[in-house]
Amino acid sequence: MPPASTTIRIRVRMSARPIDEPHRAASQLELLFDLTFVVAVAAVTAQLAHSIADGHGLAQLVPFLQVFFAIWWAWMNFTWFASSYDTDDVAYRLLTMVQMAGVLVLAAGVPAAISDSDYGVVTLGYLIMRVALVSQWLRAGLEDPDSRRTARRYAAGISLVQLGWVLRFLLVDTGALPSSSALPLFACLVVLELAVPRWAERARATNWHPHHIAERYGLFTIILLGESVLAASRGVEGALEAGEISGGFVVIAFSGLVLLFALWWLYFLVEAGEGLSDRRHRSYLWGYGHYGIFAALAALGAGLEVAVEQSGHAVAASPLALGYAVAIPVGVYLALLWAVHALVVATPVFFPAVVLGCVIVILVLPLATPWIGVAAVVAVIAAICVVLVAVTIWTAVVGARAGARRHGPQSSSSGEA
Repeated sequence: MPPASTTIRIRVRMSARPIDEPHRAASQLELLFDLTFVVAVAAVTAQLAHSIADGHGLAQLVPFLQVFFAIWWAWMNFTWFASSYDTDDVAYRLLTMVQMAGVLVLAAGVPAAISDSDYGVVTLGYLIMRVALVSQWLRAGLEDPDSRRTARRYAAGISLVQLGWVLRFLLVDTGALPSSSALPLFACLVVLELAVPRWAERARATNWHPHHIAERYGLFTIILLGESVLAASRGVEGALEAGEISGGFVVIAFSGLVLLFALWWLYFLVEAGEGLSDRRHRSYLWGYGHYGIFAALAALGAGLEVAVEQSGHAVAASPLALGYAVAIPVGVYLALLWAVHALVVATPVFFPAVVLGCVIVILVLPLATPWIGVAAVVAVIAAICVVLVAVTIWTAVVGARAGARRHGPQSSSSGEA
């Protein structure tokens, strides 16, 4: 081991980190790792935006969700492993770099996967990432005797499922299996992927840090919101190139920014670290539920891009389709955000009736798009989310004041007694 005064860690024995480690935060390596996912998410969002603009958004929705699953699952597996076993030594950093390379390969294959259903490059990138992750688990199994069985289960489960992904691609690509079998096989392999952590941790639960996990998910949420901003800016560029700046353009651009800010505000109204610490058994549902939240934010970026772009020049998609390209992601985001918060928060800040009412109005609103226009629909959706933020904050403040009034006299009387 090098002297403690340096930051160079050549070799550190891999062992489970404490779940109550103070001041645990995302490392610089994790932040660098996330940058590769910025590229992957940007690629999948851009492809979905092109599909929506061409009028094929619904047809390309399943390929989008398939590719996004690969991106999300690879990020999530690394995140939870790092929360338990981040040694930040040379071997750990190099294997992380291999995973980053796999993400970039996967990102390069996104256009072919979504437009032509050619998953060759995506499968290769996913394979690279999984090989590196299996190596990390094997190392954990060798160096951490207490968690050896869990680590080996992870390594075996990931390897077997990865073999299934490769066989799926080869059998469908060569025609040994009909192309119609690709989607059912994908669904089966997804179920197996999701089952590996539950099976592996039956031997012994890993020592993930609740506040670290909450921070990492929050950071990825910000990345996806940033991708939505980037996607919307691409739409602005397209409208500017057309040379027509209309009132609708200004309304959509401003409303899109307000909408994204409101969605950010709603996500961070509650810090999930304490809830995850007290309810660790609900971490699976909380973590898995974020797939829909993250996918919705990525899809919203695509919808906003096309909504802004169409204000400058015509696109093939109908106004109704454009309205729903924004409304559906927002509705899904709000519903799932309430669900995941309810899993871990002792005192919910989102009232189900209020959230449900907002979601219903948002999903019905695009039906009026042919009459009021896309700009008005986006503006009203943003306004609904702003109202939801305001109502949630107001009820929280009122509840806190009521609680203080209830406990104040009791504290005073008990002190006098």
